[in-house]
Amino acid sequence: MIRPKLGFLGIGIMGKEMVLRLLERGFPVTVWNLEPERIPLVTEHGAVAASSPRAVAEACDILCMCVLHAAAVENCCFGPEGVARVAGNGRLVIDFSTVDPDDTRRIAARLSAEAGWRWVDAPVSGGPGPAREGRLTILVGGDPEDVARARPVLEALAANLTHLGPLGAGQTAKIANQAIVGVGYLLMAEVLALVEKAGLDAAILPKALSGGMADSTILQRIFPQQQKRDFDPPRAYARQLDKDLLNVRKFVRSLGLNLPLIELAVERYHDFAAANPMADAASVSRLYEAGG
Repeated sequence: MIRPKLGFLGIGIMGKEMVLRLLERGFPVTVWNLEPERIPLVTEHGAVAASSPRAVAEACDILCMCVLHAAAVENCCFGPEGVARVAGNGRLVIDFSTVDPDDTRRIAARLSAEAGWRWVDAPVSGGPGPAREGRLTILVGGDPEDVARARPVLEALAANLTHLGPLGAGQTAKIANQAIVGVGYLLMAEVLALVEKAGLDAAILPKALSGGMADSTILQRIFPQQQKRDFDPPRAYARQLDKDLLNVRKFVRSLGLNLPLIELAVERYHDFAAANPMADAASVSRLYEAGG
C-alpha cells in the first residue's frame, strides 16, 4: 500500500508521539515546530525537517497539525510562511489540536477560500502513551468524503474513532470530553486529600473501586499519578488543560447554560495553572497539600 506523504506541524508532547507512530506505520512525514530544538526528537527516527509551515505544505499530500490553541493554528495557516501560501488544490488538513468549534469553522473556511485546502477536525484524547501505541480516542468532524480520505491516517493513531458530524462536530465533542477530564482531575485531587486525611492507604483505592460505579480511566491513571506525586517529566502541561477548560466555559456560556460544577472546576484549575503553567496537568492535587 502506498502511503500518502504527510506533513505534521507541532512536535509537542502529543505531536512527537503521534509522528513516531505514523513513521512506524510506514508514512513518510515532514515536520515543523515553533521551537526547533524539538525537531531532532523525530528526525532521528526518520522524519524530515522543514523550515516553515509553508515548506511542510509544499512537501505533503495530507497536512496534520497538533498545536496549542486557535491562535497557533491560525499562525500556522496565515502567518508570513503559512500554509495559505501554498495552493491546496483540494488537499486535506487534519487538525488534531483542541480548538473552539467556531474558530475551527472560521479558520477552515478562510483557508479554503484563500488557498483551496479541505479540513477535518480531529481532536484527540488519551495522552502520549496511547498516541505512541495507536490507542487514541479521536473525535472527528468534517464532510464524509474528507473523513474517508483522512481515515488511513486516523486509523493508524486511534483505537476509537468516531465521525460525529460536519466540520466542528469533533471539537464540540472534545468540549464534553474536556469538561469531564477537567472536573475529574480536581475530583481525584479532592478524593486523594480525603482518603489520606482519613488514614486509608490511597494506593489501593483504584483497585478497590475497579469495576464499580466509581471506576474510570481517570481513577485508574490520574489518581495513582497524584498519589505517587509522579509529575516529572510532565505528561501534559497545566496550561493546556487550563486553555481547554476556559474554552469549555466559553462554549457553555454561549449556549446560555448555567452549569455551576463546571464553572467552579474552571475557576479552581485556572487559579492553579496561572501560577504553574508548565507543571504536569495532574499536579493540581498539590493545591490540597497546601491546605486548599
